[in-house]
Amino acid sequence: MSSNMSATAPEVLLEERRAKRFTLISVAFNLFFIAIAATWLGRSYFAAPSVVTVTIDRSAGARIERIAATLPPADAAIMRAAYRDNAAALDASRAEVDRAVAEIKQSFRAEPYNIEATRKAMADARRNHQRFIELLHEEIATAASKMSSAGRAKLAEYSSARVTIKPDR
Repeated sequence: MSSNMSATAPEVLLEERRAKRFTLISVAFNLFFIAIAATWLGRSYFAAPSVVTVTIDRSAGARIERIAATLPPADAAIMRAAYRDNAAALDASRAEVDRAVAEIKQSFRAEPYNIEATRKAMADARRNHQRFIELLHEEIATAASKMSSAGRAKLAEYSSARVTIKPDR
C-alpha cells in the first residue's frame, strides 16, 4: 500500500498545486475587477457633475464672425467690413431685442401677474427680433453681392446649427 501511495502522492501534490494556483489567480482577477468597479463607482459618485455650460454670444458681431470664419479669407474680410459699416445699427437693434427679453422676464416676476403685460412684452420681443434679423440679413446679402462665387458657395453651406462652440471652463 505504501508503494501505491508513493505513486499517487506526486499526482495529488501536483493537483493540489494546480488548485492553489487556480485559486490564487482567481482571487487576483476578482480583486482586479473589484478595484476597477470601485474606481468607476468612486469617480461617478464623487466627481463633479459633467455638465458643460455653453454661452453663445448672440451679438451681431459674433454672428458675423462665426459666419466669416467659414469663408475664404478675402470673402471673410468683405463680410467683416460689411458689419463694420453698419455695426452701430445692428448692435442697437440687438440691444432692443435684449431689452424686450428682459421685459418678458420682468413680466413673469410681477406680482400680481398680468398676462396682458406678458403678451405685450412677447409681441415687442418678436417685433424687435424680426427687425434685428432683417438688418442682419441685409448686411449678409450686401456682403454676398461683393463675394467670390466660392465665398457665396461657402455661405450657402453655412448652418448655425453646425457651429462648433467652445464650452466655458
